[in-house]
Amino acid sequence: MTDIGATLREARMRARIDVSEIEAQTKIRAKYLRALENEEWDLLPGPTFVRSFLRTYAQALGLDDKAIVDEYRLRYEAPSEVEHQPIVASSRQTGRRGSPVGGGRPSRGYAVAVGTICLLIVLLLVGLLSKKGGGTPQKQAGTVSTTTAQTRPRTSTAKSNSGVASTGAVVSLSLRPSAAVYVCLIDASGRKLIPGAIIQPSYTPVTYHSRRFEITLGNNAVTMYVDGKLRTVPASASAIGYTVTSAGRKTLPSSKQPTCK
Repeated sequence: MTDIGATLREARMRARIDVSEIEAQTKIRAKYLRALENEEWDLLPGPTFVRSFLRTYAQALGLDDKAIVDEYRLRYEAPSEVEHQPIVASSRQTGRRGSPVGGGRPSRGYAVAVGTICLLIVLLLVGLLSKKGGGTPQKQAGTVSTTTAQTRPRTSTAKSNSGVASTGAVVSLSLRPSAAVYVCLIDASGRKLIPGAIIQPSYTPVTYHSRRFEITLGNNAVTMYVDGKLRTVPASASAIGYTVTSAGRKTLPSSKQPTCK
């Protein structure tokens, strides 16, 4: 066969195509195209690029690209280990070891690799099934724990209903004045519900809810309703203070009475 470079060059010249036109068509730089025509393989990036450039250049010129690439491999590329394998197989098929055509056994390494992959798949499936099967007891245990936690408040509530008060229970409080009275009312969060104001008999009662109230009254002209139960205020020459919880109403000393200031 004619030299590869000469074949390319003659085809291009017969078609009256300039290298720059081939460069624009194939996107292969002109210096690489000239290197192909001059068979200056050292100027090209490597054998892989050479084969790709040869194939593209040959197709652009309407030549047999496979034949040109095969010729390059035969002349300039050293046979690789992979390329030797078909030759060995061919020698076996010809009867050197008595193996029939197409009847060669898989290599030992291939068999080991396949066996290893199968084993890994089996182990993965077993692991997934075990994990799936073990999830139910854990879920049940979590359910039991949650149920137990949920029953605890109920027990506490039952105790408070039987007379043992819970410090976290919410209590309701409303006031009904019979005459003008100074009131400072603060809930458990420190919020001033009645911020040191004088309420009159025309005052519309409001029912407040909190875990704890602190209240200062200017006089006893008011009736308190704690959880709906009436609580009167005894007469006093000074301000009267209480702390109110679900456990009941407790008198506050003057030093601890809220002032709403």
